[in-house]
Amino acid sequence: MNAENSVAQRHRVVVIGSGFGGLFACKHLRRADVDITLISKTSTHLFQPLLYQVATGILSVGEIAPATRIVLRKQQNVRVIMGDVDDIDVEGGTVTSRLLNQDYVTPFDSLIVAAGAQQSYFGNDHFATYAPGMKTIDDALELRARILGSFEEAELASDQETRDRFMTFCVVGAGPTGVELAGQIAELADRTLDGTFRNIDTRDARVILIEGAGAVLAPMGPKLGKKAQQRLEKMGVEIQLNAIVTNVDARGVTVKDPDGTERRIESACKVWSAGVQASGLGKILAEKSKGTEVDRAGRVIVEPDLTIKGYPNIFVIGDLMSVPGVPGQAQGAIQGGTYAAKAIKAEVAHKQTPDQRQPFKYFDKGSMATVSRFNAVCQVGKLEFSGFFAWLAWLGLHLWYLVGFRSRFVTVLEWMISFLGRHRGQMAATEQWVFARLALEALDNPDEARQLAKQIGTESSSGNGKSVANAEPGGSTGQRAG
Repeated sequence: MNAENSVAQRHRVVVIGSGFGGLFACKHLRRADVDITLISKTSTHLFQPLLYQVATGILSVGEIAPATRIVLRKQQNVRVIMGDVDDIDVEGGTVTSRLLNQDYVTPFDSLIVAAGAQQSYFGNDHFATYAPGMKTIDDALELRARILGSFEEAELASDQETRDRFMTFCVVGAGPTGVELAGQIAELADRTLDGTFRNIDTRDARVILIEGAGAVLAPMGPKLGKKAQQRLEKMGVEIQLNAIVTNVDARGVTVKDPDGTERRIESACKVWSAGVQASGLGKILAEKSKGTEVDRAGRVIVEPDLTIKGYPNIFVIGDLMSVPGVPGQAQGAIQGGTYAAKAIKAEVAHKQTPDQRQPFKYFDKGSMATVSRFNAVCQVGKLEFSGFFAWLAWLGLHLWYLVGFRSRFVTVLEWMISFLGRHRGQMAATEQWVFARLALEALDNPDEARQLAKQIGTESSSGNGKSVANAEPGGSTGQRAG
């Protein structure tokens, strides 16, 4: 009985989200006199910056998404539970999560909300059916199936118009993810798949990068943006700036140019990387705490110590926090999680009260993005450089933050095979990866889901009324492999 009371008296910390912010917060509390409950809607810690390499067959899911339980199994003061958090009681100090239609209530003394962000379609959520984002493992696997499936469908196309549509790949958004993905699709077509088909030449693939602003990699400045653009164009990527996507459907995208005219791009495979929207938990926190607001992207405008107004025990970090000068990148989440953990440790150890906290200060360690193999752009403070050395810096940084020796070792091997040769080891894809999202949507609206499945997977273009294998990726060609 005494042991139970002793455990009950320990400070209870609940962490929502197993990304960089949540994981680093847990690790920095490993020696603190606290009991931690980590709640995540996935079972893994996802290294999101490398998702595009899963989508293009370079890395496997296991290398960038180790199981959270295994990562934290030696940390005895952490309990990991799966669930999608749908309510936070800031007054009562509880978090309500749901798993398999069952609600679970977890009490807390301190709360760290690191729920992250999702793809934003700027009010056009139906675009997601035809242009998946790049935020989750499901997104990456679905996109891999769509990319490889497009080549398979082009091989079987009965006319040039259909073949061209399946050989056209549209990437919306020229930020780091869009640039990296466009470059890798181009390399996949030019190197890995070259010579593997008989009716098509994969080097004829058309990769289009569409950006609503006037520059590639705009946050990194005009110099690096221009370098990245020149490299992509040398690889054959078509870059369309100041072009706003107004519609996305099964057969392509509609684009509006600066003069107001609209045009069509026929494309079977599209990917969306044009914006992010914070988790809905931000809105919940704002509604339940007087004076807390969210910005246009749904991020919580936090206090200087990353808490919400009136609740010094509730921290908001990572992509969910809105702090001037802090980008929505891994470094911001890591530093925010570390700051929150140290503040909780100091309070539990009676070394500091909430009103004695120093404001959070972000240390900018720079930004970087790969453009192609052996080529990247890098910005560290006022220093800007590109090319091979920037690429080496990118490799080193991403290896450093990968969790686990095995992941680092296998990733190095996969990179050597992919970058020094032509082979990519993760080229399997199935039509289930394309249709899994539609299957989930069918639970709510089966009739609409069937219509979407018809558009994506069984639409005939032969003109003879027969269903042929030249429909959208994920059609009737069965399991696909590049």
